[in-house]
Amino acid sequence: MNHSAWRTRRTRKLLGEKVEESAAYTEAGHSFALGQAVHDRRAALGLSQTELARRAGMSQPQISNIEGGDSVPTLALLSRLATALDASLTIDLDGDASAFVFTPHEPRRPDEASADGQHSAA
Repeated sequence: MNHSAWRTRRTRKLLGEKVEESAAYTEAGHSFALGQAVHDRRAALGLSQTELARRAGMSQPQISNIEGGDSVPTLALLSRLATALDASLTIDLDGDASAFVFTPHEPRRPDEASADGQHSAA
């Protein structure tokens, strides 16, 4: 293919042309989307990568790799990240689209049940 016939993936999609994506391309998109979600939530909390790493029991380079889309964390690690970011993580993988959303936890009211979540019987 010469350069005059080359079109970007986005242009081909906009023109209604069929766009085939490799599994690696799709996985890379998921990694970048997750990294952006982690970065956005961390920034919203005003945390450094070092502080987030401390809260999640990780190293700063691990956080950097996740935010850069260079690594895919395990489910256990995603759970620790969500806890460290004081949020719930929703993952939506639908074909070539992906969405990773950290939803902040609601602040606890002083009159709510104890921190361990146990309620006394009445």
